Amino acid sequence: MASTEIGTIYAGALRNTRALEKQGLEQIERQLSGLERYPDYAAVLRRHAETTKGQLARLDRALEGIGASPSTLKETVTSVAGSIGAAVHATAQDETLKNLYAGYAYQYDQIAAYRSLAVIAERAGKSDQASSFRAAVEEETKAAEEIAALIEPVTQTYLDLTLAGGKADS
Repeated sequence: MASTEIGTIYAGALRNTRALEKQGLEQIERQLSGLERYPDYAAVLRRHAETTKGQLARLDRALEGIGASPSTLKETVTSVAGSIGAAVHATAQDETLKNLYAGYAYQYDQIAAYRSLAVIAERAGKSDQASSFRAAVEEETKAAEEIAALIEPVTQTYLDLTLAGGKADS
């Protein structure tokens, strides 16, 4: 079995996490255009978009710090995957609810990625960067909690609009 350097593993983990964040930001931006009937949900997504931009900047600094750059291929593939997911949800009557569920699950994917990245950074001797990844875990946990708090009220609004014959989705 071939030996792999910790630096190679770390660079790959940084690129993977950056691609994950980039995909998440694109999904947030696509969803925001159809949430005029859900102002609380839109506000949470706007706040998290700003947080995500900060996380992307931290990941970029970490990549620069090791002389690496983002993977264009990984970002393209994850962007296409995100676009397909959004397109599938857009055809559903309950698009807003499906996006809400996916966003909730996505937060936990990001939490796991950052927890793992912090361990890899520590092993790579990048303790200063590991602390910023632990901060990202806290940011993603907060976002997951905010989205969790929206599930019932967004569902109620969706039902009210739909049952009254109104337009509930974008």
